[in-house]
Amino acid sequence: MAVSGLCFACKPHFSLRPPLFYCFRKIRFCSVAAIETLDEPVIQGAHFSPAKNVSGEGSKLSRWKKLNSQDLGISTSNISKPTRKVLNGLKTKGYEVYLVGGCVRDLILKRTPKDFDIITTAELREVVKAFSRCAIIGRRFPICHVHMDDAIVEVSSFSTSARNFGRGLTYELERPAGSDKKDFVRWRNCLQRDFTINGLMFDPFARIIYDYIGGIEDIKKAKVRTVIPASTSFQEDGARILRAIRIAARLGFSFSRETAHFVKNLSCLILRLDKSRLLMEMNYMMAYGSAEASLRLLWKFGLLELLLPIQAAYFVRTGFRRRDKRSNMLLSLFSKLDRLLAPNRPCHSSLWVGILAFHEALSNKPRDPLVVAAFSLAVHNGGDIPEAINIAKNINKSHDSSFHELSEPQNLENLTLVNEVMSLAASVKSTLSEMTDEHFVSQAMSAYPQAPFSDLVFIPLALYLNVCKVFQCVTMGAEKGFVAKQGSRIDYELLALGSLRETRHTFARVVFDTVYPLDRT
Repeated sequence: MAVSGLCFACKPHFSLRPPLFYCFRKIRFCSVAAIETLDEPVIQGAHFSPAKNVSGEGSKLSRWKKLNSQDLGISTSNISKPTRKVLNGLKTKGYEVYLVGGCVRDLILKRTPKDFDIITTAELREVVKAFSRCAIIGRRFPICHVHMDDAIVEVSSFSTSARNFGRGLTYELERPAGSDKKDFVRWRNCLQRDFTINGLMFDPFARIIYDYIGGIEDIKKAKVRTVIPASTSFQEDGARILRAIRIAARLGFSFSRETAHFVKNLSCLILRLDKSRLLMEMNYMMAYGSAEASLRLLWKFGLLELLLPIQAAYFVRTGFRRRDKRSNMLLSLFSKLDRLLAPNRPCHSSLWVGILAFHEALSNKPRDPLVVAAFSLAVHNGGDIPEAINIAKNINKSHDSSFHELSEPQNLENLTLVNEVMSLAASVKSTLSEMTDEHFVSQAMSAYPQAPFSDLVFIPLALYLNVCKVFQCVTMGAEKGFVAKQGSRIDYELLALGSLRETRHTFARVVFDTVYPLDRT
């Protein structure tokens, strides 16, 4: 069996925070615009009339800005082809269209956006008429899903946004003097965004980025700051707390002082969220290349003991402090996973849940490194334990001895190795059951009376069963017809869909690269 790639990380690990001089350097315009109908003149950077800052940290006057997107290094060729088609389809019908939210932020930071969101002056019913495969979804905040090629592009309408604006509004707004109608409509929409760095609006035809709430300045400062006062923002939507963690983790940003205070002190609000919403937010954190940083921030701000009490207990048990810069095996596993993933190359949730269960099983009962290697290889090859043991015995690298989860190596006989590998597989399954048992989860932090109570289980039955399938081959024997993946290349489309072959291959690479790091011989 070829297992090339199991010993090698996919790519070197770089800092999550790009140099700011790189993000904001002026570049010379080159190449043909990717949006075919772009024929409007480029408007140079300018300022609007001053308006009162509605940001959560004071009421200083800030100038509305519009900036030349080319000066920020943004080319329309960076916009995905399906998104360009939707933009053009609406523009040619006479509607104004903008990119909004995190995609604009990511374009400025030279990052690949996870997706592109469009807002238009067209009514949603007019958007539906403009495209053959389009449907309105959602009741409270309806948007259009436009099916274009193999992608879904989300389109919202200024009119829908305006109708929703003001519902339950608990803060005062003043219409800025001297602003025209278009400015006011755009500004009002930006005020509904969660964070200032997500409150930018990009007109790709005029090549203008509109910044009404200080988003560019906070990108320069690498800060995550709520648009409205953080206490109000988080009480309006507790999921914003988790989005704040996710954005800071992915970008390597820090929180503004007020935002950090309320992320920590209003953390209990996340318990009000639907479990499906919690799983979605956790998946955004863990499956898109920033899991290690997300775990660190969840622990630092007291959210880990609410979401993953079993893993929080591990941090406490091993003396891992809130602001600890050190690593441990749990964080190392997810660091290795992060190197294989990206916002446009995610994994299925069964992979990161499986890694959590695997690690906890090891933490409860440390194992010989050779047992761990043989187990990961057996997962990779579909349950052929003898073959996995033969390959593992030929490993000529030293393991990472800093992990308490790995016991001192022993010269184990083959039969003993088989039994140990089977035992580890049974332990992983048992741990997975505990992670989905409310009573067991509620007891995870019981030894630490100051810890908040949480019996939260957001892993649904279907996901639990998917994770079980990843490991069941080890206990049930080699699967008939299963062909282990050859080579190191990951098929990310299949990985995102939860393909057993891709998930097992990636799991084995992550475990192998953690136990036997590349820098050891």
